[in-house]
Amino acid sequence: MILSMTGFGKALSTYKGYAFEAEVKSLNSRYLEITIKLPSLLQNKEYEIREALKNLIRRGKIYISLSIRPEESENETFFLNETKLKELLGVFGKIRHNYGIDSEVKLEHIINFRDIFTPELDALDDDHIEHLKQVLVEAVVQLNGMREAEGATLAADLAERIRLIGEYLTEVEKAYSGEVTYYFNDLKNRVIEIIGNNNINPDRIEYEIAMLADKADITEECVRLRSHLNFFLETLEKENEAGKKLNFICQEMHREANTLASKSLSTDAIHRSVLIRDEIERIREQVQNIE
Repeated sequence: MILSMTGFGKALSTYKGYAFEAEVKSLNSRYLEITIKLPSLLQNKEYEIREALKNLIRRGKIYISLSIRPEESENETFFLNETKLKELLGVFGKIRHNYGIDSEVKLEHIINFRDIFTPELDALDDDHIEHLKQVLVEAVVQLNGMREAEGATLAADLAERIRLIGEYLTEVEKAYSGEVTYYFNDLKNRVIEIIGNNNINPDRIEYEIAMLADKADITEECVRLRSHLNFFLETLEKENEAGKKLNFICQEMHREANTLASKSLSTDAIHRSVLIRDEIERIREQVQNIE
């Protein structure tokens, strides 16, 4: 089953006097890019946290935000560390007193110090860190659930577009039926009309005209394009990390569709070729959002 690369997950938990919160958001990216926002006292745990994500996310631009605060403040949108605020004001007072600075301390001076909005985490131990990892994994599971649901919707849409391309291709083949023979006979009559009977070998003329007519034949392109359509559906149904492969198949389909349009002799076939290319472009846009 395919996964979308966009989604969101959030998990909350309390453990040993602390409230833990993890938020995970993912966006499109060709590679796996992880950005983690951690409390300052957990910066040295970033590697461990990244390891906890191994095998859970394989592709996409991932934004992770982790927070820890005392359990009694878990329902507060903002946290004020009054101890650190008092310390900060004390430092400001010493600076004013020792260096003769008369300016008053204003709110904009205080809010630049992020530590006063960070709870004391000195009591954290290894069990707390392990619990934080579990909360993060739970958020990622929610994220992947959303990505899976969106992936199913994408798969249904892509399958429908592949079906439409198959119908257009059948119409191209019907519209093109007999066109090469007609083109051959028309070329032959025009050549005879232009050069007349000037002792030119008729076999040679037929050979050259047959070569030109053969270049206008689209049978090979139709066969290859239909093969790509089948391969696309197989990949969509069976591959777990299908994004890159589907993107490559789209490139091949686009190449065949372009050749089909350039070689077509029938106006109806050319119109259907344009519709085929339009659907392939829509598929390529959708595929960019698949892991």
